[in-house]
Amino acid sequence: MAGSELTAVEVAKKSSYAVVRVVLYVVLYVAVAAFAQWVLSVFLPGYGLAVAEYLGYVQLLLALAFGYLIVGAVAQFFYWSTRVKYDHPTSSAVRNLVKIMGLGALVASVAGGVAGGAAGVALGGFIGLVVGFASQQVLGQAVAGLFLLLTRPFKVRDRAVVAGEEGVVEDVSALFTVVVKEDGSRVLVPNNSIIGAKIHLKGRASA
Repeated sequence: MAGSELTAVEVAKKSSYAVVRVVLYVVLYVAVAAFAQWVLSVFLPGYGLAVAEYLGYVQLLLALAFGYLIVGAVAQFFYWSTRVKYDHPTSSAVRNLVKIMGLGALVASVAGGVAGGAAGVALGGFIGLVVGFASQQVLGQAVAGLFLLLTRPFKVRDRAVVAGEEGVVEDVSALFTVVVKEDGSRVLVPNNSIIGAKIHLKGRASA
């Protein structure tokens, strides 16, 4: 079903389903983590298998796996929540931004939890800083794309000069704006280069 054909009721159902997924993943994580701890620290040692020292690694893998699922479900909830008012590109930009920030927070928190104590706080902060610098360009483009989708200084099929590139706007995504030039070539203009730059609108292209 196309995104434009979704009704408010269907969007509400999908939002509710995303919330259910978040709750389900959290419950499953708690249950699986508790079961893994019992197996490695009580059940297997009862049979002479000394595997308790591997519990930390198992818990780390579970936290990363379920954390990824939870972040994805939360991002999907934000997507369907914004679909009530905005179109697919705008909601998709919000979803991608939430996912990037969530995964960065997940890596930082897991790293801090592994180290523990003051060292964990320091390590978590350091990892968060590294992730922040590594994703700065992507986040900047995603935020700029979201701003363009919300304010709509130009629309698809507008003929315009965008960041020095003249042509017809074919698509506005989370990271790039696609401009089709007169010779048929496509230019992917980073959204963060558009913010603050002059935009020259020349009307609508013929269908």
